[in-house]
Amino acid sequence: MLKNVNGFWEGRAVLVTGAGGYTGSALVKRLAAEGARVRAFVRRNGSRRPLPEGVEPFEGNLAVPADCERATRGIDTVFNVAAVFRRVGGGRSEMEAVHVGATESLLRAAKEAGCRRFVHTSTMGVHGHVEESPGDEESPYSPGDDYQETKLEGELLARRLAPELGVPLAVVRPCGIYGPGDTRFLKLVRPIDRGLFLMLGRGTIHMRLTYIHDLVDGFLLAGQKDEAVGEVFLVGEDRSIALRDLAKVIAGLLRVKAPRMRIPVWPVYAAGWLCELLCAPFGIEPPLHRRRVAFFTKNRSFRVDKARRELGYEPKVSAEEGFRRVIEWYRAENLL
Repeated sequence: MLKNVNGFWEGRAVLVTGAGGYTGSALVKRLAAEGARVRAFVRRNGSRRPLPEGVEPFEGNLAVPADCERATRGIDTVFNVAAVFRRVGGGRSEMEAVHVGATESLLRAAKEAGCRRFVHTSTMGVHGHVEESPGDEESPYSPGDDYQETKLEGELLARRLAPELGVPLAVVRPCGIYGPGDTRFLKLVRPIDRGLFLMLGRGTIHMRLTYIHDLVDGFLLAGQKDEAVGEVFLVGEDRSIALRDLAKVIAGLLRVKAPRMRIPVWPVYAAGWLCELLCAPFGIEPPLHRRRVAFFTKNRSFRVDKARRELGYEPKVSAEEGFRRVIEWYRAENLL
């Protein structure tokens, strides 16, 4: 974990959007521990995680420019972490409102408030499948769904508008986020634990993960370092890992046999397409998505050399250690 040696965040007024979610709440907790005066933007009547003592909750709607303007008053640094994740019934319009429209409103509000720094959260997903591995910040854009497309639209808008407004901007593209308190990888860990995991394809595609504490380090550096202004940074673990190797690591931590069963990809992809087609008109969550199949087929191997070189970013938690902690939490929560 990055140490705030110079007391940089002590007493600074900071706004975190998406503070009710997994990533935003982790950032809020860390900033509060560093002595920042944190304003946590949470959805009005939305679900949220508990906020640390002393954090100022701000209930509002990011799609309302007036709420963005009120939230940024007196703020030194904005961390725009809010996101609308893929779900049945959400629709592209909601994603556009938060990923694109709210980004513009927040940037304009930050200009009026005289904010020192605006840190915008994008995603490695804007690159889609990496043809030339490992990829970096200059790899071609190839978003694969509404979420990734609207995140890219929001990032490009921020990078275009911030210089026009004179708002110092830094963009962080997190790689696959995980850690205790989050269940997104439960659908991988649980089948391995029960001996039911099926590898689609050969499992040779690589992925770059980001343990939540390392990601928060990256955010703080982007908000602190002068070198971050006007730049984009991929943030992830020390190395990429092949999916089959990750499965072996998880199996070892669970003390079960490593998965060996493999099945072809495309029949399952076709089944996912059919499930989506049949379930969408009824607002039912499909039992199988094409994006879940894409987890087995898209290469997401990236370098984080730029963040290391320009920000002094240094990931601390390996996949082995990170999943050890995650599995401990799953067990504590009776999820395994």
